Amino acid sequence: MPITTINPTTGEEMPTEWETLTAAGIERKLAKADEAFRAHRRTSFAERAEKMRAAAGILEREKERLGRMMATEMGKTLKSAIAEAEKCAWGCRYYADHAERFLADEPVETQAARSYVRYLPIGPVLAVMPWNFPFWQVFRFAAPALMAGNVGLLKHASNVPRSAMEIEDIFRRAGFAEGVFQTLLVGSGAVAGIIDDPRVKAATLTGSTPAGASVAERAGRNLKKTVLELGGSDPFIVLPSADLDSAAVTAARARCINNGQSCIAAKRFIVHAEVYDAFAERFVRAMEAQAVGDPLRDGTDVGPLAMEQTLEDAERQVRDSVAAGAKVLTGGERIGGPGYFYRPTILAEIPESAPAYREEVFAPVALLFRADDADHAIALANDSDFGLGSSVWTRDPDEARRFVDELEAGMTYVNAMVASDPRLPFGGVKQSGYGRELSHNGIHEFVNIKSVWMEDEGPGVHPESE
Repeated sequence: MPITTINPTTGEEMPTEWETLTAAGIERKLAKADEAFRAHRRTSFAERAEKMRAAAGILEREKERLGRMMATEMGKTLKSAIAEAEKCAWGCRYYADHAERFLADEPVETQAARSYVRYLPIGPVLAVMPWNFPFWQVFRFAAPALMAGNVGLLKHASNVPRSAMEIEDIFRRAGFAEGVFQTLLVGSGAVAGIIDDPRVKAATLTGSTPAGASVAERAGRNLKKTVLELGGSDPFIVLPSADLDSAAVTAARARCINNGQSCIAAKRFIVHAEVYDAFAERFVRAMEAQAVGDPLRDGTDVGPLAMEQTLEDAERQVRDSVAAGAKVLTGGERIGGPGYFYRPTILAEIPESAPAYREEVFAPVALLFRADDADHAIALANDSDFGLGSSVWTRDPDEARRFVDELEAGMTYVNAMVASDPRLPFGGVKQSGYGRELSHNGIHEFVNIKSVWMEDEGPGVHPESE
């Protein structure tokens, strides 16, 4: 069955069709991954690092072409797409530089002559990836996985097949052996069978909470490790001591990043009553200043939503929230003409019965809440099924420390918008998933953490084995 894609800027079908893999095709890919792992695991860190740096070089040299492809395929602005390719290069170099140290043997003092922890690769890892950051989501999994000695199998979102094939080609051109990283052009219905295959040792997914639950359930039946980075409804909290001008400008950027389609985009803006009106006025101006249009055009801040369904979901959530009593401060409608454009929007006075109060809104739609005090702000922030990122704006150090400790989120940024960084672990709590990507934590997710006990003479007996 062919995969066809639609340019979200024009709403027109793109000319190339991609054939999905048959059962026999999937089998060939899995067999190749299994074979490639046997050789790749024996390569040195230096060999892997050389190839990973080569991949970084390709990304940097071809960032304009790759950026234009991403912008055309899923609608992100050209500027942000080029920056995404550059970030992938950074991630590749980060793990090329640090993987050997992250996975070095760790001595442990025991009664043995020598004891230590060794980190070993586990085999082929399946990555089920989303369309919103079609390169970065993949590279932040692939760089640590391949540097650890694993091999990667990518099931990418069906609306970004070009990105999926380009990534496989980049690793091939960088010198990684055939089968070390492969794209599987399959529908979601094939994922369960791939997880079931004994040659696949683990799975990671970035996507919706239901998709994560499905993958986790299937992997659980097979006793396989999973890492899940799921949805978010991140709070952006503004307190009286904050720089309101900086907070409002950053708030608009944080809500509209990637056309509003980011799990870690700020979505719920919780503002202390003392500064609520002043912030709201600035925030409305900042959202209305966002330039919406062709993502390939210079000066565009917000491009189209990636798919017609995404646009329809946003329209429904806003419409039903307004019907429940929410007030529109600006926006609140799609933009007429071709493509899937939605006007940057702010909703206020949102009742708990409104869809936007609980659901993740994957569009440039901000939800504005008034907090009576710091206690109320924390309660509102934590009144969510999600717990991915959070941002708090205050110039009071004690206040900042309190929010860092009490916000139920995998990340808290103070006086800054949330962003992924190869040097810091990335992931969430609650319905936002579990496990971590990036930093040394990310490379440790898919390794065999092996304890080694060595006696002076002979094999010895572990004192707790009797």
